[in-house]
Amino acid sequence: MANARQALAGVNGDFFNISETHPGVTPTGSASGPEIEEGRALKAAVPDKQRFGPGLPPGTSAEDVIAVTDDHRARVTRLHLVGTVRARHLDLPLRGLNQYALPQGSAGAFTSEWGTVSRLRAVCGSDARRDDPCDTDTAEVTLERGVVTKVTDSIGEGAIPPGTTVLVGRGAAADTLRTLTPGERVGVRYRFASAKRVSFAVGGFPILRDGEPLAGLDPKGPAPRTAAGVSRDGRHLYLMVVDGRSQRSAGLTVAELAALLDKAGVDDGVNLDGGGSSTFVARGSEEPAVTVRNVPSDGVERAVANGIGVFVRP
Repeated sequence: MANARQALAGVNGDFFNISETHPGVTPTGSASGPEIEEGRALKAAVPDKQRFGPGLPPGTSAEDVIAVTDDHRARVTRLHLVGTVRARHLDLPLRGLNQYALPQGSAGAFTSEWGTVSRLRAVCGSDARRDDPCDTDTAEVTLERGVVTKVTDSIGEGAIPPGTTVLVGRGAAADTLRTLTPGERVGVRYRFASAKRVSFAVGGFPILRDGEPLAGLDPKGPAPRTAAGVSRDGRHLYLMVVDGRSQRSAGLTVAELAALLDKAGVDDGVNLDGGGSSTFVARGSEEPAVTVRNVPSDGVERAVANGIGVFVRP
């Protein structure tokens, strides 16, 4: 990813849907939290109980992100999706955007950013347990430039063309979507509620706030870790990778990671995906491509959902 974007350096990003326990359901490879790139909302957060990774500290959420805002400041903030699906007879809250799990009884939108993988995972699990069964009461509506072209009870797969939106509903929202008919015009609107306009964001749960580790950090044993943090004034963004699961390094607990961020000068910090995902790449000024600078615990780089890149302005 870093080489494709000609980045100077980078680390892996958010936890993601790497494995599945639902029979016949394909892992999507989609991240748990929100994503924004160049000011464009790419996806929203799955319900807290559907996310992957260590347990969330009290008061944190899958909606939490490490972000850069339009005033060129880095921040740890929260991105809550606000959206609607509206037709002549219908006004339905939109509770999802390109995410692998929707809240029970809700509807979500999928765009070309989703890719080609099946959307079926979005109706699986519950608001209480990621491994709960998939809904059988589902509906999918295809909109081409705001006009309904297809209504079905089956959840599909395959690339979504630009200008096309696929609405997926489960439970009560599926019943509402089934009232739409081909040829009907439907408006889909969404945005992230945020005090500052965000130009970049990936999901990560807070572990350090105002220079203090949060209470209730997951106590599980040392492991490879990736983290990101910001200085008090937001002018400095810190990226950190800690190797683990090797003779050279066992890794850190999440609490130890928070303490290390604090020691480095971070004021607010988040934990990103760890384990075999933890990867740090960089290139020198005369080098044509980045190389891996840490020792991934899988022995090789793992394909991950997203990352944080460092770039030099031309």
